[in-house]
Amino acid sequence: MEQIVIIGAGQAGFTLASTLRKEGYEGAIHLIGDENALPYQRPPLSKKYLLGEMNADRLTFRDQDFFDEENITLHLGEQVTKIDRAAKQVELSSGKKLAYDKLALTTGSSARPLPASLCEGVEAERLHVIRSLADIDRLQPQFTKGAHLLVIGGGYIGLEAAAVARQSGLEVSLVEMQERLLARVTSPATSDYFAKLHRSHDVSLHLGSGLKGLEQRDGAVVALLENGSEIAADLVIVGIGGMANITLAQDAGLEVEAGICVNKAAQSSDADIYATGDCAFFPYRGAMIRLESVQNAIDQSIVAAQSMLGQEVAYDPSVWFWSDQYDIKLQIAGLSHADDQMVVRAGKTEASRSHWYYRDGKLVCVEAISDPRSYMMGKRWLEAGLSPAMDQIGDAELDLKAIKP
Repeated sequence: MEQIVIIGAGQAGFTLASTLRKEGYEGAIHLIGDENALPYQRPPLSKKYLLGEMNADRLTFRDQDFFDEENITLHLGEQVTKIDRAAKQVELSSGKKLAYDKLALTTGSSARPLPASLCEGVEAERLHVIRSLADIDRLQPQFTKGAHLLVIGGGYIGLEAAAVARQSGLEVSLVEMQERLLARVTSPATSDYFAKLHRSHDVSLHLGSGLKGLEQRDGAVVALLENGSEIAADLVIVGIGGMANITLAQDAGLEVEAGICVNKAAQSSDADIYATGDCAFFPYRGAMIRLESVQNAIDQSIVAAQSMLGQEVAYDPSVWFWSDQYDIKLQIAGLSHADDQMVVRAGKTEASRSHWYYRDGKLVCVEAISDPRSYMMGKRWLEAGLSPAMDQIGDAELDLKAIKP
């Protein structure tokens, strides 16, 4: 292979490019990003960067010297307008064309916007999402003590934004159309825990009521809820989920569903085109899933790089996530379903606990709330395919190390 092109310069794209070099690939690598910034990490954006505790330089994975030394050509501030699979080349917004032997789509995901019909007449500068460096730079001037923030969406993004806002002295109201927080991703017990946590920090939660629309009145943005109530705010953060960036793949005729369909080697329906990270839709334990997590972006991109170089590899992820809210850390290993059986294990402190999920008697997920020991043990058992007995897990007096699955 003489040339590999990677579209998307986030965590997945950076990992793929650097792994190719570590694995000994000596051909040309072109890494294309639609932002002007060097490839950077996103998790600190909504926390330390928004709070002013981290500057933009510290967000970057590596400086320009790294890319020069590794002979990775960056195309920043560029968009790919077309993939020509027959000619095996991509066309850039600048008009430039790049040929490829292998192509990787690490295009990530985008924040799902509010339907335009719900926010007509509201100044665009009042509406925010949390996804990119530019998003946070746009938000920061309004993120001031005493301002009233309205968060739409009770998922991880919305809850983390609410926590950071309260820590910064903003008043916060949060609207979630489901009856509980994190309803799509966790159990009622975990939902209740985080509802109590946010209420204890004076976040006004409005659960089980959808948004009819937003209006701008007398300098404020007013949310009209389906239950008839109204909430006036100075700014709005929309956190209602993400959408895989699949337009390029669709236009190129690749197989797509919830994301770009790939096999265990991260190959798409075109054997010379790979997809990894947030945009990839891949097989996992008998189903097809899409994961938005840093670890997935890293691990799947390593597999893709190895596969590109002819190695026989298969991606079998160790699924884990985390979320920081106030002084509480939620760590999750595995994936749970709504009908799983759940066991609660008390932690060492009143604020700590863990929730263990079983399916047909087999451990499938652990959620640890300020309980790193339970998280590490649960993650280790999941990776080893072991399932401790439910009655033992529920006995907080029994040390986890004494349990022999």
